[in-house]
Amino acid sequence: MIVTLDNPATVSAPFGDRFAHVARLDLPGSALLLLSGQVGVDDDGAVVAPGDVRAQSERIFELVGGLLAAHGATFADVMHVRTFMTDLGDLAGYAEVRSRYFPHAKPASTTVEVNRLFLDGAVLEVEVTAAVTTG
Repeated sequence: MIVTLDNPATVSAPFGDRFAHVARLDLPGSALLLLSGQVGVDDDGAVVAPGDVRAQSERIFELVGGLLAAHGATFADVMHVRTFMTDLGDLAGYAEVRSRYFPHAKPASTTVEVNRLFLDGAVLEVEVTAAVTTG
């Protein structure tokens, strides 16, 4: 078993100096990927479209897709999605975007409403767990 903490060079990591965006656990023939909570920020760390759940969802899944790809995974490899939202009234907008990334098999899911996130204007944060075959 090998554990790697990483910020892939192919994906912007504006907060990469504070934490690893991916924790990877390599096992014989497979790997488990634990993606840190992703927020809708641009390459400089500024919130994309403050208050706009759809725009932030698009950016988050763009980042998640890049992190998965950097480790040989796709959205089809996602086992669980954990979402933190500041207003569950935005759930329909988030679900609309999310459904495009998971058009068939839906991963296990947890959604929680929180008072606020660490960046002003951010309305959701998404964590992902994926498993990928490596050999």
